[in-house]
Formats: sequence, C-alpha cells, structure tokens
Amino acid sequence: MSDCCNNKYPDHSKEISRLNRISGQIEGVKRMIEDRRYCPDIITQLRAISSAAKSLEANILRSHLKACVTNAFNSKDTKEQDKKIDELLTLFKRFD
Repeated sequence: MSDCCNNKYPDHSKEISRLNRISGQIEGVKRMIEDRRYCPDIITQLRAISSAAKSLEANILRSHLKACVTNAFNSKDTKEQDKKIDELLTLFKRFD
C-alpha cells in the first residue's frame, strides 16, 4: 500500500452505513438458504448484494482518484504519477 495525500488516506467512514446494509443483506441470504427459499429469490438477493458492493467500490475509487491520484498529478512528480498509474493498472488487472 502506498502513501497518499501526505500520508493521510481519504475518510471512507460515510460508507459504514452501506457496509452495514450489505452485511444485513448477507445475513438475510444466509437465512433464506437455511429456510430453503426459492433459488431465484436467493439469486435476486445475491445480485442486489453484488450491485451494492460495486457501488461501494465505485465510491471508494472515486475518492482515491479525487484525492490520492489528483494530489500525485498536482505535485508534478513524474515518479509519483507513474506510481499511481501502475497502482491502478495492477488493481484492475488483479480482477480480470
């Protein structure tokens, strides 16, 4: 993990409520499975969880781009700029 924003990372605490909702959805799916609910109903809930997680990911990526990446490019430090580009490429390649 690299440094960002003068060794201070963006605050993502506003996302805790979203994580709590996702956690609740996961618990709901566990109950659905235990109750032997209809498969498409379970899949629908799993898709909702996936969508919520993707939305959370987008918010955190947006913060990273607006704070850490922007700071690197505003610094005019080409090594730091290249580092941020490589960091993002590595991140996205990891999940291809």
